[in-house]
Amino acid sequence: MIEMYCADHHGGDGLCRECAELADYADRRLDLCPYGPDKFTCTNCPIHCYRPEPRERMREVMRYAGPRMFRKHPYLAVMHLIAERRQPPPLPGRHNPVDRPGK
Repeated sequence: MIEMYCADHHGGDGLCRECAELADYADRRLDLCPYGPDKFTCTNCPIHCYRPEPRERMREVMRYAGPRMFRKHPYLAVMHLIAERRQPPPLPGRHNPVDRPGK
């Protein structure tokens, strides 16, 4: 999505410096995510690991590229919509009071 946004807003071949930094930041955040690689979308996450400035930049990218994903990558767009509807599981290693036996 960042590549699509960058190509349409900044032109040129590949990602510009700003967009490359945002992509690297997003990759680092996902690498550190306690939910792992099969997580739901960040929108529904109870942990907000993005700093405010990169989070707003990513929102801008998503607002632009999201609707255009159906044309360019329809399968990925549908899978993203499905993932958006999933509720986050309890954090790994945390006690979930709903799952307590006998209560």
